[in-house]
Amino acid sequence: MNTEIIAIGTEIVLGDLVDTNTAHIARKLRSIGLDVLYISAVGDNEDRITEVIKYALGRSQVVITSGGLGPTVDDMTRAAVARATNRQLIFDEALVEQIRARFARMGRQMTENNKSQAWRPEGSTVIENPVGTAPSFIVDAGTSVILSLPGVPHEMEYLLDNAVLPYLRQRFNLNSLIKVRVLHVVGLGESVVDQHVGDLEKLSNPMVGLNAHYGIVDIRIAAKAESEAEADQLIAEVESQARERLGDAIFGADGDTLERAVLGTLAERGETVAVIESGTLGRIAGRLAQADGGRGLFRGGEVRALDGVDVDVEALAQAAASAAGTAEGGGVTCGLACVATTQEKEKMVEIGVGVWRPGGSSHVRLKFGGHPALAPDWAATMALNALRK
Repeated sequence: MNTEIIAIGTEIVLGDLVDTNTAHIARKLRSIGLDVLYISAVGDNEDRITEVIKYALGRSQVVITSGGLGPTVDDMTRAAVARATNRQLIFDEALVEQIRARFARMGRQMTENNKSQAWRPEGSTVIENPVGTAPSFIVDAGTSVILSLPGVPHEMEYLLDNAVLPYLRQRFNLNSLIKVRVLHVVGLGESVVDQHVGDLEKLSNPMVGLNAHYGIVDIRIAAKAESEAEADQLIAEVESQARERLGDAIFGADGDTLERAVLGTLAERGETVAVIESGTLGRIAGRLAQADGGRGLFRGGEVRALDGVDVDVEALAQAAASAAGTAEGGGVTCGLACVATTQEKEKMVEIGVGVWRPGGSSHVRLKFGGHPALAPDWAATMALNALRK
């Protein structure tokens, strides 16, 4: 069954607002086994919204819109849905009273333009909105349905959970689900990871895909099944193969972060760390401090202005541990140093990373060929991975 999501709002297509609603809706739909095949966004223009909805209804059995249900003149979803489904707009007096009651509960007076929210396509089913002023609705066109939700995130999320998902389960007799497991790989490029798991990406169930960002590649494993236990089994078989092939390059899964994995390893060993960094905008210390959560595993960071990667990063790492150990009365067992600098001639960023521990130290030098603005995050990831290893 094809499912489609349409985000409505000029602020989205102009880039002034990041559309988080669509991602949330897609995650929720997969939980009831619906495959989202298409996602689109359209500005506040009735003709264009109508066109997009018509096109969606021609190829998808479930269409969900978000946005455009407010009281202002640029809220056009109601009229567009009516036109796209060849229906009249009708004025619902009961909706006016619901909206007025909502304002009264908030201790506010309903303005005249809020009455516009009481218009809905003829034959539609109203979804009452107890957490906002924008009533939503469902139009069942026989072979397909369109469900229109408000754009305000907390309203959309409430109505999705309490009205839309139960309706879809019943309307289409949905008994399956889609479960996703994401493995996080660090230190390997996307093409290298693909060489290891490319054959798994050809599977139909589970479906396997890659997503690369800031030195980390995600392996997404999505299984569709009749039960969560069955989905878990499908995922486990693929995950086992991926882990066997990639080893400790996989540092975690789902909500795990590299910095939490690093600090978890330090905690197991009874160790602590201090950092000196340059050219990274303090990214390493920031990530470690946030992940530490007051446990005291991260003992402090220092941001320095250093020129070039020919500095002795191992000595800097030792200096970090030494300085923090003195300041905290001892106990720092690891020092981490990272220096990133732009080489104008090569148009590259060079990275130097050093890790110091009593009885041993190591360092590595790397080159980053991406956009210089991305270098601080990439360098921080490489430094944290060096500490992890």
